[in-house]
Amino acid sequence: MPRVILCILDSVGIGGAPDASAYGDAGANTVGHIAEWAAAGKADRPGLRAGPLNVPNMDAMGLGAALQLSTGVLPPNLSATPKGGRFGVGREVSKGKDTPSGHWEIAGVPVPFEWGYFPQTVPAFPDDLVAALVERAGLPGILGNKHASGTTVIAELGEEHIRTGKPICYTSIDSVFQIAAHETHFGLDRLYEVCQIAFELTEPLNIGRVIARPFVGEDAQSFKRTGNRRDFAISPPEPTLLDRNQAAGHQVFAIGKISDIYAGSGVTHKIKGTGIPQLFDKTLEAMEMADDRAFIMTNFVDFDSEYGHRRDVPGYAAALELFDARLPEMISKLRHDDLLVLTADHGNDPTWPGTDHTREQTPILVFSPALPPGEIGIRPSFTDIGETIAAWLGLAPGRHGKSFL
Repeated sequence: MPRVILCILDSVGIGGAPDASAYGDAGANTVGHIAEWAAAGKADRPGLRAGPLNVPNMDAMGLGAALQLSTGVLPPNLSATPKGGRFGVGREVSKGKDTPSGHWEIAGVPVPFEWGYFPQTVPAFPDDLVAALVERAGLPGILGNKHASGTTVIAELGEEHIRTGKPICYTSIDSVFQIAAHETHFGLDRLYEVCQIAFELTEPLNIGRVIARPFVGEDAQSFKRTGNRRDFAISPPEPTLLDRNQAAGHQVFAIGKISDIYAGSGVTHKIKGTGIPQLFDKTLEAMEMADDRAFIMTNFVDFDSEYGHRRDVPGYAAALELFDARLPEMISKLRHDDLLVLTADHGNDPTWPGTDHTREQTPILVFSPALPPGEIGIRPSFTDIGETIAAWLGLAPGRHGKSFL
């Protein structure tokens, strides 16, 4: 009986969406630009990687062909001729370029509303919101209160945070309220408690997520975020693919931050992991545990959080190569009627100005031993991914999207 493994390569975009100019992202191309920089030697880093981008396994599934279909240009060291599976391009209909919108739409539910956002001013948060958070959480105040990169703002304010006990609150161009605090000096449970209060306060503003960003270290040089991140997210407006498969009595494995993104709805097995190697291991373990008609969904967040937002081209290239090198392990564990899907939720071009996501089209790479190769074209919505998975698992069609198999 069939099973599906869906890997979200967080932020691995393949060229600007038709409406990218509305987001200031016309010309963004996460994978394409990484490949160009690598071929020119700009993505070399001694001890990490060197030379042209080397992702032969994803390329064999159609990564190069999908890039050419998306942009009309084949990047260096990628092929226009896949060796197996089916390839295509995903085009998002939901507004924004954020994590919940992309994930919900992939799971069959496009976002029908506009998210709330905080202005790019200092301070960024309304006075009444800050006052309510300080009062309800019993805080001495907050630090930050602006748009910022997470690693940068922790380096800037982490020492003051330890000294004063004030959490670091910041946002981005996405619909998000982020709170960074030290795991031991402030306390991890205390951080989660403050984030839960912030989530209750920001929900009326239609803010998509409150994210707990714990870190360790004793000074600006040693501060490092940990894997105990937690997302407090608004629930999808209707049942997702996860809910539908759970309701049919089947397993749903949510690996990485997947459960948080869907507010825990539709999840039968929540599995945490940190870093590409561990998340890959957890996915392989889930494949060993998964019964017939199980749905396994993993978010590989490092592409986005560690390399895209930090504009680290060599690191991003190395991460793609690391994932690609391990891909044969996953393919070797596929049953004859299992379906493997690789895609992304948005872009985050590390060559692009700023530190935010980029509005891009995404690759859709599909493989099964039971599936002949071919092209699925440019899909008008990410929901086609969800409906394809639903059809493969034998679920009734949903309200949005259409299977491409």
